[in-house]
Amino acid sequence: MTTEARNAVNADGAVGAVDEVWSGTWVADRLGVELTGDPELTGLLGLALRRNPKRAHLLVSNVLGKHVPQRPSVIWRTGHDLGVRVRELLGDEAARRSVVLGYAETATGLGHSVADGLALAPYLHSTRRPVAGVARAGGFEESHSHATSHLLLPENPRLLAGDGPLVLVDDEFSTGNTVLNTIRVLHELHARERYVIVALVDMRSPDDQGRLDAFAREIGARVDLIVSARGTVRLPEGVLAKGQALVAEYEKSHAESAAAALPRPRRTRGEIVRVAGLGWPEGVPDGGRHGFRPEHRERLEAALPAMAERLAPHTRGRVLVLGNEELMYAPLRLATALEAADADVTYSTTTRSPVLAVDDPGYAIRTRLVFPAHDDPADGPGERFAYNVAGGGFDTVVVVLDSAGDTAELAAPGGLLDRVAEHTARVVVVVVPSYIPERSVMSLPEPLRGPAFSSYAPDEVGWLLQDLSDVRLEAPTEEREEAIQSGGAHYAESLPVEYQPSEQYQQLFHAALDTSAGRIARAVGVVTETVLAERAPRRPVLVSLARAGTPVGVLMRRWALDRHGVELPHYAVSIVRGRGIDATALRWLAAHHDPADVVFVDGWTGKGAITRELAAAIEEFEAGGGPRGFDPEIAVLADPGSCVRTYGTREDFLIPSACLNSTVSGLISRTVLRADLVGPDDFHGAKFYRELAGSDVSVGFLDAIQERFDEVADAVDADVKELLGADRTPTWEGWAAVERISEEYGIHDVNLVKPGVGETTRVLLRRVPWKILARADAGADLDHVRLLAEQRGVPVEVVDELPYTCVGLIHPRFTRGATGADGKAVAR
Repeated sequence: MTTEARNAVNADGAVGAVDEVWSGTWVADRLGVELTGDPELTGLLGLALRRNPKRAHLLVSNVLGKHVPQRPSVIWRTGHDLGVRVRELLGDEAARRSVVLGYAETATGLGHSVADGLALAPYLHSTRRPVAGVARAGGFEESHSHATSHLLLPENPRLLAGDGPLVLVDDEFSTGNTVLNTIRVLHELHARERYVIVALVDMRSPDDQGRLDAFAREIGARVDLIVSARGTVRLPEGVLAKGQALVAEYEKSHAESAAAALPRPRRTRGEIVRVAGLGWPEGVPDGGRHGFRPEHRERLEAALPAMAERLAPHTRGRVLVLGNEELMYAPLRLATALEAADADVTYSTTTRSPVLAVDDPGYAIRTRLVFPAHDDPADGPGERFAYNVAGGGFDTVVVVLDSAGDTAELAAPGGLLDRVAEHTARVVVVVVPSYIPERSVMSLPEPLRGPAFSSYAPDEVGWLLQDLSDVRLEAPTEEREEAIQSGGAHYAESLPVEYQPSEQYQQLFHAALDTSAGRIARAVGVVTETVLAERAPRRPVLVSLARAGTPVGVLMRRWALDRHGVELPHYAVSIVRGRGIDATALRWLAAHHDPADVVFVDGWTGKGAITRELAAAIEEFEAGGGPRGFDPEIAVLADPGSCVRTYGTREDFLIPSACLNSTVSGLISRTVLRADLVGPDDFHGAKFYRELAGSDVSVGFLDAIQERFDEVADAVDADVKELLGADRTPTWEGWAAVERISEEYGIHDVNLVKPGVGETTRVLLRRVPWKILARADAGADLDHVRLLAEQRGVPVEVVDELPYTCVGLIHPRFTRGATGADGKAVAR
């Protein structure tokens, strides 16, 4: 490895040829710098000097593909093997949940190669190039670098929002400041339990070596370190000033210009040719600036042989593939593909880092080409460099860049192509299309949280809704019903006037809560434990269907935290019958979490209409190009209609939150979807009824149930054990019953048949009911239904063999001319 890394560059006596002199000797002799450690260090590293006010010396890697031309297979394999070691350390499951983060500009290709070794992990590298339309997901500083600011611009910020291991890759681990600063910043945003640092070399001083363990204890996470070799650089007193003086003296005495130590140009300038139709796979990013997923890697691997075949006829003799600053991986893989086809290929990359060039076998940077920046850099015009290219004896230099860097400056006199053509017979230009995200997910709206929106604590739920509290949306119940049934309006385009319960009704609610709290707590425990067991070891993301599902989602979150110490993310989204789920909310979820981790939550199932609605909406969302991976299964407290697999019980009993509207659901209205209020990139809307705070029982409802968690724990364990081994396939018997009732009562529209205690309560609170069907043995579970029916003049009909405790019917022939006993309009 050492001999190959140091000597395989050239075989004809040109720069980097076989030489027994270590390429750090020149610096070591003049400054007294010592490199000590593992025997392979001198094969992996040379030394150079640079114009930098923070650190004079530069460790020059022979296997990184940046400053020193090297066989592409050596470069790629070095990173790949480190990735394999990371995968062995983590195990396949943790590796699959991990994210690899590389550093711009030097380690972008190394990080990519490490991700290749893990095989299962997505990759992202920091960047110093802002991209219009893509907002930052984070950033950090590199203290000793020539250009310090790093931006994180993932197309999908959930790359950094998960809880799996984060693997950070840099070329060297010296003081550790850069990596630890990164971890600190990202840990504050999204805490993780584990971090893995990967570097070619660990060059920490003895004083710095203890910092890593102390840092891990400080943040409460495990931090591992994997490197190819270890050593230290011993710097004598005053080395920075001495090094800076040496750089100034040497450049002045040799040329008084940036072209010092540059071999004489060729008599005939090399030809410049462009390769069109390389066949870069459509949709595959040119690198990890915005994220690079395992499926991108698979598609690129499959396309590489054909691309190399198209490129090979344009090359001749000894070939150097020259990447461009952060664009290291794409040209590296093209180079490995050429090498696999038996071409004589080496690889290196241009850089923005100024380094002194000295034509001496004991110095790592023998020659330097200087040219203007050509990619519209954020820091303005400036010089860029290509090292060890001039004098390398290359017959062909393949310059690979992304389309953002293919500018007039590139081909202008004195530009990169012009400078390279002075030292080779042929310059081949290959342009890879710059990947530009279709839209920045950071432009999506952020969730609303209490107390600004809802009476729930901010950590209990994030509402993926927009606040329409200032919009007049309420309409009399009778007007809404007439408009809905006549086809003049959709039920989600307006809101019913919030029902204000009488004192007698509120007493019924509290009595029902006292009676049923234990039964609800047990159902909460069963459904939560089922979700945790079936998603293990991944952490579920609870997404409740606003608003009936939201109290259930909060309770599930509380159960997981109380019983397991696991904090589950919880959001509420809108779903509208006939119009589907909020697509903007789905995009937000996919941007911040893995869709496969999302568990949709609702209070109960009636006939299963929302279950079917969700499945159809997810299918339509994915068919329209939305992110894939959402599971349309709904987890509910009660599933009397046998419509889902994940439930707390299949009994039809009173869940007290069905008795009230906003005052038991965080003071949030039902959701609104109206074209003049909700644009294509907006969340659906809802109102926050702040004025009802005096009647709010939302938190008291949750607390009353949570108080019963301990007493039902044993019963929950027994229930879950039985459920996990049982056949829970939905039979949809509830839907069949609804169809039968619809025909028997001459309604002929299943949407007007509302089965179950919860749905019947909603009919009485929000719609214009025709009659209530009740099972003879319903008992106290229907006390509130009977009271509401009496107040609204709605008959209650006792029915034998009813599969639900009760069913609410809305007659299709609604007119405003007929009134009930209370003067309210009824069906006629």
